[in-house]
Amino acid sequence: MNLQRTVQQRIDELVETELGLQVAVYRHGELVVDAVAGDGVTPDSLFYAASTGKGASATVANVLVDRGVLDYDRPIAEFWPEFGAHGKQHATLRHVLTHSVGLPALPPDTTRATLLSKAEDLAAAEPWWEPGTKLTYHAETFGLLTGEIVRRATGRTITEVLREVADPLGIADDVFFGLPADQRHRVVPLVEPAGAEPTFAMLAELFGKVQPLAMIPRAAVVNQPENLAVEDPSSGVLTARGIARLYAGLIGEVDGVRLVRPESVPVITRPALVAKDELLGNDATMALGYAIGRLGSSAAESPASFGWPGMGGSVAWADTRAGVTFALTRTLFDPTGSPSAIEIGNLIAKALC
Repeated sequence: MNLQRTVQQRIDELVETELGLQVAVYRHGELVVDAVAGDGVTPDSLFYAASTGKGASATVANVLVDRGVLDYDRPIAEFWPEFGAHGKQHATLRHVLTHSVGLPALPPDTTRATLLSKAEDLAAAEPWWEPGTKLTYHAETFGLLTGEIVRRATGRTITEVLREVADPLGIADDVFFGLPADQRHRVVPLVEPAGAEPTFAMLAELFGKVQPLAMIPRAAVVNQPENLAVEDPSSGVLTARGIARLYAGLIGEVDGVRLVRPESVPVITRPALVAKDELLGNDATMALGYAIGRLGSSAAESPASFGWPGMGGSVAWADTRAGVTFALTRTLFDPTGSPSAIEIGNLIAKALC
């Protein structure tokens, strides 16, 4: 089976509805699939990939722990004193990475322009529960908190640290939290499908308690250069090849580069918290910064896999047992999900995992 040819043939068929696609797969540090389809789409094209970018912010945090700069269980308030307000004095990076810190809600007046200033509001906020005792998806606050923790510990922005982490892998210009002006020409504009308004309305209602309407991704919003430029570590502007290579460097060696020590990989990727999501109602199994299980496959069905999907249909995951990483980006920004990401991901898993 020629996996490159099989994937290319399938995405050539899917492109009629998906409009543009990138697929990248690494196995034991080697790029084994690098396929694209759609007018103007190349392996170097950048896509707004929503929460798929959370995998990058989590990786930055885990690299810093491996280097001894951060500690999973050190109280955040020790280096961010304001964070200790309202009973959060014992909250830790572990709680942030497992979405159990109890701060899932942005202030209701948050916009993309004011996002970074809201870290102070989170530090002063009362948590929904005692940190570490419950879980819910921190859709936007995950990145905001992780980014501020990185800044407090290093004196540098998470964007700067990401670039340092990514550079040895040759992907410093392939994974961004905020898009530099000189990279705008590489971005593929997203397109929403017809008939998507009811789903967006449902999402606005579902996430209304935690995410202001201005922060729910819409193609017309995230296509605007000024919004893509905002540093948002809960999202990413990236290539499939870039985020797949970042995961490959996390779980193994890529051209002689390892992001963390081999003994750190199981610590990072094994279950750290299993709980019911208090807001969404689903059962969640969290590693340290990633959800366990592939998109379309539960933690019980694929316990060696971990990663993040993004609203609109992009995804990236890794499988530690097989040494495989997979990423898919696409032009069609569909809030109902991405059957293609599940289909192609399952094809890869069947062939390699």
